Amino acid sequence: MGTLCTLSRKHPGFPFGSLMPYALDAEGRPIFLVSSMAMHTQNLHADPRASLFVTQPGVSGDPLGAARVTLMGRTGPAPADARSVYLKLHENAQYWIDFTDFSLIQLEVEDVYFIGGFGVMGWISCGEYQQASPDPLADDAPRIIAHMNSDHSDALLRIVRIYGGVQADEARMTSVDRLGFEVRLKTGERVHGIRIPFLSEVKTVAESRTVLVEMSRRASANP
Repeated sequence: MGTLCTLSRKHPGFPFGSLMPYALDAEGRPIFLVSSMAMHTQNLHADPRASLFVTQPGVSGDPLGAARVTLMGRTGPAPADARSVYLKLHENAQYWIDFTDFSLIQLEVEDVYFIGGFGVMGWISCGEYQQASPDPLADDAPRIIAHMNSDHSDALLRIVRIYGGVQADEARMTSVDRLGFEVRLKTGERVHGIRIPFLSEVKTVAESRTVLVEMSRRASANP
């Protein structure tokens, strides 16, 4: 689920935001099922330029410390195989996908703006985005983050001190991927963020657990 922003037909030049379910093809292009009666569809008929804003799911605490991304491009008719891609993720859509006023469209991504958390942001080229592989921890990241924050907050503080060189009062993991994780820190009245790289790249949840345990062990051995 994300926010689809189109250019208003009624109010030229103004952005118009809509809550929008989506699916992704193999190259990361968003696929939408739209109704001809919807305002965003009418806007796209007048001007195909659009952006999709997506936030990191399952985040507790300050949402500004979480990852989010904006995909920008132009929309057009989706290819025939988009139907199966969309229905695999949104099964309930099978009840209305064949209605005459519904159609599948696709966003051809032209540019990407990514924010990984506090102080981590920048433009990502379309080529880099299309060639990237899904992170192996993506589906399990919310569970890993919740577990570390609820059960191992002290370990996070030790890891941040040893591997990040920061003495903080509070530390909360906000995102995690195969190369490391982002942490939101509170030091006195200051709230800031830092990225902690893993000791080595991980490819499974089990490997991430092993690396985090080892980092915690080493941090504990260095009071």
